[in-house]
Amino acid sequence: MSWKLVVHGGAGSITRGMLTEDGEAAIRHGLAAALDAGAAILEAGGSALDAVEAAARVLEDDPAFNAGRGAVLTREGTIELDAAIMDGRDRRAGAVAGVTTVRNPVSLARAVMTQSPHVLLAGKGAEDFATSCGAARVGQDWFETPERRAQLERVLARPGDGFDADVKFGTIGAVAVDAAGHVAAATSTGGLTGKRWGRVGDSPVIGAGTYADDRACAVSATGHGESFIRAVVGHEMGARIRLAGEAPQAAADAAIADMGALGGSGGVIFAAPAGAAGWSFNTASLYRGLAGSDGARCVAIYGDE
Repeated sequence: MSWKLVVHGGAGSITRGMLTEDGEAAIRHGLAAALDAGAAILEAGGSALDAVEAAARVLEDDPAFNAGRGAVLTREGTIELDAAIMDGRDRRAGAVAGVTTVRNPVSLARAVMTQSPHVLLAGKGAEDFATSCGAARVGQDWFETPERRAQLERVLARPGDGFDADVKFGTIGAVAVDAAGHVAAATSTGGLTGKRWGRVGDSPVIGAGTYADDRACAVSATGHGESFIRAVVGHEMGARIRLAGEAPQAAADAAIADMGALGGSGGVIFAAPAGAAGWSFNTASLYRGLAGSDGARCVAIYGDE
């Protein structure tokens, strides 16, 4: 059976001409590197779960994206990271929220899934768990970049209580279907620039920003997290496919339309057991890439690509 891998690096209001030539090249290179990492596993007969973790780790380590290194800053100037991973074979899942020293939160999320009886760990408890399972740690200075500090300063300089000055949701994610027809999903994020009060978005919420079910599809979302949580986008897509018999693309489009009706913006990537894979978004851009055993390969940023 064939395999497919789809990755994303965030959705938002970015249009042609807004990125520098070097900035656009860095984004495209990062997406391509993530595809390479996941595709190598799938091409060798590996699992969708291993592939999405590998792809997500590449994007977490890439400062061009808002996850891990390059994550946005909270209103207090700190970095709080969220991530989730889910296996469509048995719907096992793991997630972490508000971690501050874990280099690859997606791998810690997988450890929650495989080495604990829980699904979601947050804050100090998640950090303590990271210590117990030997997760790689770094200081906050490893995550921070000058660009993200400047974004926070723009937010703080504005009147009011807003956040996310650039309206660019840089959450990263990956979904895959492997040669055995199993699906998996992974998502990781630094959240929103200027967030506070321990705000957590949809990325670590199973059924909202991350979902995988061999009976339907795998989904990773990016965008206005509160709306994705309210619309339960990942599970909604799965239910449309499994119970209503909708095609994956139709289910994705409908779920994004429903989320948009709540006032939200963003996008999803998906992969289904039968091999369908793609994306849907209601923003100007979705940083995305796709690779497949049939030789399919693309990396795109803008809505007209």
